[in-house]
Amino acid sequence: MNGSNRSRKQSSPTSEQDEDFLFEDTHKNNTQHLHKHEDSVHAHVHSEESLRRIVNRLSRIEGHVRGIKTMVQQSSPCPDVLLQIAAVRGALDRVARIVLDEHLTECIARAAKEGNIEVELEQLKAALDRFL
Repeated sequence: MNGSNRSRKQSSPTSEQDEDFLFEDTHKNNTQHLHKHEDSVHAHVHSEESLRRIVNRLSRIEGHVRGIKTMVQQSSPCPDVLLQIAAVRGALDRVARIVLDEHLTECIARAAKEGNIEVELEQLKAALDRFL
């Protein structure tokens, strides 16, 4: 695409109608996602800084979950385990907030400019229904 070297990674679809594709542009400092849903395929670009920030947060959460697993294996007190689970939930909620914020500022704004805001809003509502 546009003469740049891109590698294609496909994640598992969440339903028969949804597929996500990740294209990494090796010549630029951003990554482009193509989301294919029933009615549209749209592209949006995430800055390397944004991706790094989200991936770093998820890596910290992953380590925290491993720590909780160790606590359970060591028979730590249940209230302590529950407190750590609550911390992970909060961290995941903060990551979700970042992803949602970027979606609103990037994808929804782009859809409004392109005139297909209704489709984008329906897809967001469906995603929020699954998320909440």
